[in-house]
Order: sequence, then structure tokens, then C-alpha cells
Amino acid sequence: MKPSRMKEVLIDVLKTRWPVFIWGPPGVGKSSLVKEIASDEKLKLLDVRASLLDPTDLRGIPYVTSEIAKWAPPAFLPYDKKSEGILFFDELNAAPPLVQASLYQLTLDRRLGEYELPEKWRILAAGNRAEDASVVFRMPAALSNRFIHLDFEHNLQDWRNWAIDNGIHPLVLGFLGTRGEMLFKMSSSERAFPTPRSWEILSDQLQVFDNYKQIEELMTGTIGEAATIEFMAYCRNALSEKQILKIIKDPEKAKLPEKLSDIYALISYLISRNEDYEVRVAGAKLLNRLSPEMAVLLIRDFLRANPKFAMEPSYQKFVSDHSGLIG
Repeated sequence: MKPSRMKEVLIDVLKTRWPVFIWGPPGVGKSSLVKEIASDEKLKLLDVRASLLDPTDLRGIPYVTSEIAKWAPPAFLPYDKKSEGILFFDELNAAPPLVQASLYQLTLDRRLGEYELPEKWRILAAGNRAEDASVVFRMPAALSNRFIHLDFEHNLQDWRNWAIDNGIHPLVLGFLGTRGEMLFKMSSSERAFPTPRSWEILSDQLQVFDNYKQIEELMTGTIGEAATIEFMAYCRNALSEKQILKIIKDPEKAKLPEKLSDIYALISYLISRNEDYEVRVAGAKLLNRLSPEMAVLLIRDFLRANPKFAMEPSYQKFVSDHSGLIG
């Protein structure tokens, strides 16, 4: 299930009382999606790393009062009866079997001994699969049967939408525009490999350093050797910033690149500078000079990055002339 669809489903399931387990490989954005849902729905989020717990951390410890033994549940659980939120057990199946067993009552009955989960709190959990070369324990059938199980799959367009919203470096956007299969390419033989998470890390590195050549070793340690070789080759041959600036200065007459990878580089650069009025004007004037597919990509990405793009006269004329294409 791709992230956008997963988000829709989870928001609907949160209206019920049943817990959900999200399965997927590392680095694809499972935890980030839960945080995004909590933020969008204005819910409190309690992120509990199940792999760091001991069985007694959930059940609490006993104490004696008036010669009667009671249990003191942990302070990190929600207690406000009027509050609403998500109790998120991340890396649940990386927790030892005894820790997983301690969740039986909470996931089914929403209780832990004398503790009761507030009515408007929902339980979500996430974990990696055994085939992902991750340290996981087999989930007991009794616990597994208490969850709705959903499989999380990375999706290039969903990631691209997220990347635009979060200012991912244009070189990363441009490269993955032509080599989308490199968004996630896990190899058990490499310590580092490309995932949505590692591309975000690389983007942060590119924002700090002036030149991609300065971070080749960092790059190899982030996305792996094979992906680094391809990305470096792309950067060496990509449309230069000097060439892009010439196009921005004269969008109606400047020579446009012919290679698809350079078109992606141009679009990615324009999107990354979406707050610049001159860039928005140039982007709108380029629509009639791009192929229909690239024009639609530019429109979609620009509107997502900055809705002011819709105010450009050249954009409005293009949409009027190509209503069937845009629709």
C-alpha cells in the first residue's frame, strides 16, 4: 500500500478502536507517516520504542498500601480521560517475546491491570519484516491476531510530493526523476543503501557543502557505493546552474536541454527556487516549450511548492489552451 493510500486508510481506521500494525522495510517512512497523521489530525502522539522496553516497563511495579498489593503503571502512558491521541509502538517486533506478550491485554482490552487506556486513544504499531535483514522476533499468534496488518510500500510520486514540501535538494530530485528505481534499493551485502531516509540525509549534506565532489565518502556511507557511482555520474553531466540561470533570464528564447535528465534537473531547480518571482515567471513561460508530460510535471510540482504559480498569466493561458491535458 503506497503512503498516500496508507494515510487515508489509517485515518479511517483510527475512528474504530482496533489497533493497526504497519509492516515495511527500513527507511521508507513508516514512523514519519504516523507523525504526519498525528499532526494533521491534531492528535497527541506517544512514540514508544518497544525494542527498548522490559516487560515490567508496561505492567509497572507492585507496591503495598493498607496491606494490599497494587500495581503502579508507567508514567509515560496517557492518563487524561479527555485527551485524544495515538499510542505508537515502533519497532514492536524487534522487542523480545516477553515484551510483546506484555502487550496482549493492552492491544485487545485496552487495559494493563488496573490501568485503562483513555477512550479516545488509538494504538498503532510498526516493524520491519524478517526478509529485510532486520533484527526481529516472530510475533506470537495471540498478539498478531489482535492487529489489523497493513503492508507499507514506497512510492516515487508520493515521495516526490513529500520531498517538494520538505525542500529536498534539486540534485536528488532530478536524479530520482530519471532513476526512480534507486529510491529504494536494499542490499544485504552493503552497510549503506538507498532508501527514502538515506536520500533525505544526503540532501542535508548537499545543502551544507558547496560541491557534491566534497562529500563522495559521506555519500558512499549514506546511499552505498553503487548508488554513489550513479549519482556522481548524474551530477557531473547534469545541467549546470549557469545554464539554468540563462534559461531563467530568457525563458522564451534560450536553448533548452534535450536530454530527459537535464529537463528533470531544470524542473527540480525551478521548484527549489519557487519563492523567487523571476523563477515563477520563467517557469510559467517555459510551459509551452516543454513536452506535454514535462509541462504537467512542472505544473503539478510548482503548484504544490507554491500556489502563487497559478497567478502567472502564462500559466493561466497554458491551462486555458490545454484544458484537456490538465484535466
